[in-house]
Amino acid sequence: MVKRSLQASLVGIQKAKKAFAYQGWTQENLAFKVNLKTRQPIWRFFSGQSVERQIFIEICSVLLLNWREITVNPPEEFTQSKELAPAQFLDIDALVKQVKAQRFEKIQDQCGTLQLLDISRLVKIDEIYSDVNILEEIASFQWLEFADLQNLTSKEFECFGLGEVSQRQIAGITAVETYSKLRVLGKPGTGKTTFLQHLAIQCNRGRFAANRIPIFVTLRDFADESKEIGEFDLLNYIREELFTSGISDVSVLETLLWEGRVLLLLDGLDEVLDRQSKAVVNNIRRLAEKYQKNMFVVTCRTGAKAFSLRRFTDVEIAPLNQDQIVAFAQKWFTALTKTNILDRQQQAVEFIEKLNLPENLQFRRLAVTPLFLHLACWVFHQQNKFPIQKTKFYKQCLDLLLSKWDETKGIERDEVYQGFLFPQKLKLLSQVASATFEQGNYFFEQRIVEQYIKDYICDLPNASTEPEELELDSEGILKAIELQHGLLTQRVQGIFSFSCLTFHEYLTARKIVASYNLEVLERLVSHITEPRWREIFLLTVAMLGSADFLVQLMKQRIDALVAQDPYLQKFLTWASQKSRVAPLKPAETRAFFLALARTPHLTPHFAFACIFDRGIFLDAVLDNLVIECTIECKSNFADAHACNNALSHALTIVQDAGLRQALQQLQDQLPDSEIRERFQTWWQTSYPAWMEELKAMLTKHRNIEHHWHFSPEQEQVLQQYYDANQLLIDCLNGNCQVTRVVRQEIEAGLLLPMKELSEREWQGLRPGRGGSALRRFPLL
Repeated sequence: MVKRSLQASLVGIQKAKKAFAYQGWTQENLAFKVNLKTRQPIWRFFSGQSVERQIFIEICSVLLLNWREITVNPPEEFTQSKELAPAQFLDIDALVKQVKAQRFEKIQDQCGTLQLLDISRLVKIDEIYSDVNILEEIASFQWLEFADLQNLTSKEFECFGLGEVSQRQIAGITAVETYSKLRVLGKPGTGKTTFLQHLAIQCNRGRFAANRIPIFVTLRDFADESKEIGEFDLLNYIREELFTSGISDVSVLETLLWEGRVLLLLDGLDEVLDRQSKAVVNNIRRLAEKYQKNMFVVTCRTGAKAFSLRRFTDVEIAPLNQDQIVAFAQKWFTALTKTNILDRQQQAVEFIEKLNLPENLQFRRLAVTPLFLHLACWVFHQQNKFPIQKTKFYKQCLDLLLSKWDETKGIERDEVYQGFLFPQKLKLLSQVASATFEQGNYFFEQRIVEQYIKDYICDLPNASTEPEELELDSEGILKAIELQHGLLTQRVQGIFSFSCLTFHEYLTARKIVASYNLEVLERLVSHITEPRWREIFLLTVAMLGSADFLVQLMKQRIDALVAQDPYLQKFLTWASQKSRVAPLKPAETRAFFLALARTPHLTPHFAFACIFDRGIFLDAVLDNLVIECTIECKSNFADAHACNNALSHALTIVQDAGLRQALQQLQDQLPDSEIRERFQTWWQTSYPAWMEELKAMLTKHRNIEHHWHFSPEQEQVLQQYYDANQLLIDCLNGNCQVTRVVRQEIEAGLLLPMKELSEREWQGLRPGRGGSALRRFPLL
């Protein structure tokens, strides 16, 4: 008979006390880790008294001790040499083959299909699954100073902790082959369950771990069933699983486990309620330690990493890279659309092309997660484009994370929010997002975000007034947000951020809209020259019921940027004068001439604007002529040919007789570049006067100025002025509610000097009827 209790020897007690002291625990701590209700068995263990066999072994396991070396006279039947598989199964390979055959259909049925969000039919996993990569180093386990993260740009923020730069990635299956005991962490929607199902199917078909039996367990189901029967026994639960496949002999499972022929896939450790998690973790650990030859893979959300699994290696699912996004999209459109195969492939190509456009950066940020990539494919498939109104898409994503994702999977969570509804969760997160974004912080310390949460819950009905309770509540809510939703995530120890910059921006804009008043909008407009606020403006304008007041505030702020500089006002006046002779929209023409004077090297990119007016095209050509004739003033034959060719090009376009004559006279003055000595003499003696004559001629006939000299400060202000005007136009061209009168008033006043703006206001001028023709400025 196997002894029901064990007793520690004197030498064993000394070893155990040394290990206990090294851990720095109390006896209550040790009792907690062994899942005991009292510390009495711990006291008996250290006193050398008899302790129930399983508890004795568990205490030794927690202290990282070999129980056989601790106990007095270990029972012979517990020695390794006696723990053999049943004798009747002599051919283990034949047994594996037989069990696989009996369980093949069950595994295919259990793991072979997926239920994708908003898709009515089941999808075969082979049709949609794309390989995942694994990060062996988990950023949230690292220690960094907050100061090291404060100055990261938005692009650096997106890369940080995602394995795109410094972290080495390996294929998911390679990680499973490398580590026999593996815990795979990942945020919601990263494909943890699908990865386990893929492993099960590949093993079932003999393509991976062919000499093992795949067993897939949903830990939430195991915990629920164990609670009903009042006993947590994972081994017995697996026996019952085999019984459903017609394998009733309990010795079969024992044999497979002792021989290391099982691939045990345990899904969703985070989905187990807190009050059941210790029992589940202890069951996994005992099984893994007793049957060490087998392969164990456990999945868990990253926020639940506190559930300790000793001797398991923690890895994290990496965001999808470009190749994986392409592969997923190709499979998605092939499997889930009803058009012919060529149309499906073409739509996949168009999806990737449009996803990579600059204006779809926010969609691309989200598409690194399989859940949101699926949603993006679905939305694109409906309209063959990405939605202009991005805010609805973002809200749908947040709705998924905050409520529907767990609901669709039937997951019950511990109620930490105390009745928080979806709008309340959004309000809390918007408050955190707005406060941190306003301060310029993509990262924030845990104590800071907990304070924001505490400030929010203080205003709730029936909120506690005790500081200690509020502190515990705020800490619990932060943990719940990280675990359940993955919206706030711990990037390194003690430092959090939003999981995606897109959500940080959207929630910040949402807070502005919810707090709509003059002070809030003026504070927003004060950031109009800061590039990182660009998306906040676009989102805010799109969410407002009426954006008239905001866009007018933006226009006033933009005009004020250059209002106090007389030289910049003169520059704007010149551009306005040039715009009056062209048939294009005045704002577009002003933008062209401002760019022409400030960045003449960009004139080849203005072809689109030039085709509308021969005069604009001529100005671009003449400006290019001056550039060709002033290239570092080098006296060589190539420059002479360039000047001559540019003059000839201008002469083919010009229609004004006086200008044509002046240009022809200038061309006639150029020496024969084939005679080197004559050319060099002319260049040294006559070129400066010739160049000044060319500039004077252009000023006289075309009012093209070439003497604009801006200081570095003015260059910076002009760039901010251009960028802010472009932002205003992008806001107007987006999906926003702006009345026609306000829209046309802003269009007519774009890039005008203050004097003309004042005159328009005094005269009460309004633009005539007709649709807006605002486009992106060619200068940008």
